Amino acid sequence: MIETAQKEERVLLVAVQLGDEWETQESLDELAELVRTAGGVVAGRVTQARERIHPGTYLGKGKIEEVAALIEMQDISSVVTDDELTPAQYNNLTDALSVKVVDRTMLILDIFAR
Repeated sequence: MIETAQKEERVLLVAVQLGDEWETQESLDELAELVRTAGGVVAGRVTQARERIHPGTYLGKGKIEEVAALIEMQDISSVVTDDELTPAQYNNLTDALSVKVVDRTMLILDIFAR
């Protein structure tokens, strides 16, 4: 028998907290709703408090290592960032995490494309 059920897409939400923690969490709540609308399942959230977003990788090195470990432990299939990524940040995160990386803007465009 051929199994036709699709594997659910387990998503890890990632954000850089530049200011108020409450605003960051509220933004992640909205992002979680977008993920659900796109058909994904939110498997967790990771935030990093920083003065500014890392220009090359979005997150700092230690937080990227933490996210990579979570991906492996929780069978995460993709990461969605709360902020728009530059091409360099996108490429560097994809290389470091070895899963699909999507930013908020890409997710919204995907929803509208459906």
